[in-house]
Amino acid sequence: MEWLNYHHLLYFWTVAREGTVARASKQLGLAQPTISGQLKTLEDTLGEKLFLRSGRRMVLTEMGQTVFRYADEIFAIGRELQETLKGRPASRPLRLAVGIANFVPKLVVYRLLQHVLNMPEPVRLVCREGQTERLLADLAVHRLDVVVADTPVAPTAKIRAFSHLLGECGVSFFGTEALATRYGEGFPQSLEGAPVLMPTETSALRRALDDWFHEQNIHPVVLGEFDDSTLLKVVGENGWALFPVPSAIAHDVTRQYGVRRIGQIDEVRVRYYAISVERRMSHPALVAILASARQELSG
Repeated sequence: MEWLNYHHLLYFWTVAREGTVARASKQLGLAQPTISGQLKTLEDTLGEKLFLRSGRRMVLTEMGQTVFRYADEIFAIGRELQETLKGRPASRPLRLAVGIANFVPKLVVYRLLQHVLNMPEPVRLVCREGQTERLLADLAVHRLDVVVADTPVAPTAKIRAFSHLLGECGVSFFGTEALATRYGEGFPQSLEGAPVLMPTETSALRRALDDWFHEQNIHPVVLGEFDDSTLLKVVGENGWALFPVPSAIAHDVTRQYGVRRIGQIDEVRVRYYAISVERRMSHPALVAILASARQELSG
């Protein structure tokens, strides 16, 4: 059986936290050549490069980031053990790592996660945003506990994962007071020729809106396309064009961005999914999300 040398892991963890071998040597009270040698031994043992040099700084490789996350958990458990042995209550929070697909609105994410933040036991949230494919790859190797996306995992995906429908709602269009006054009457036909901001074609919302516009023979003028839903709203609040938002967060958008809803399209449905490697999710925080999701996303 191969054994991991936890002294080597501690040196690695300290260098990763401090950023340089020099600072880590002061923290550990060891000579720099000693630490460098132990890091090389750890890399040889794991068969992976953990650091790259950038000037004087030590930058974690992708594998180094993975090892660091495990090391962080290991030493957190060690601190918890020491506190328990000293008769102190264990205070280590439950950890939940969430991947958020690019075009899932941040207000939707907050709606889902607020129940986690209000759980009786403390939860340490780790949120990472990115392309769905990259997030699913991290999910497959357990860097993430769940991925929140606007589409279920594709049947052709190379990982074994399960899609849990969180909820669905219609779509509302918003604009500044001037735009809402101009295009609000006669909605949705008033969108003919109207300036609009849209998500990019990779998002489920864009595809659904394009299909609906085609069916209704309505031709808005697309002035901008965005991968980032927050940037879309920021541009929209400054009066450049009308913009679509999931109806579930309509009230929040009105309050936060100072814009007005001109109408709602219930035929266009936006769906959100929690994707996990478990068919039945058991993580307490994920159970809390599922229990409240449909009400939060009802719109």
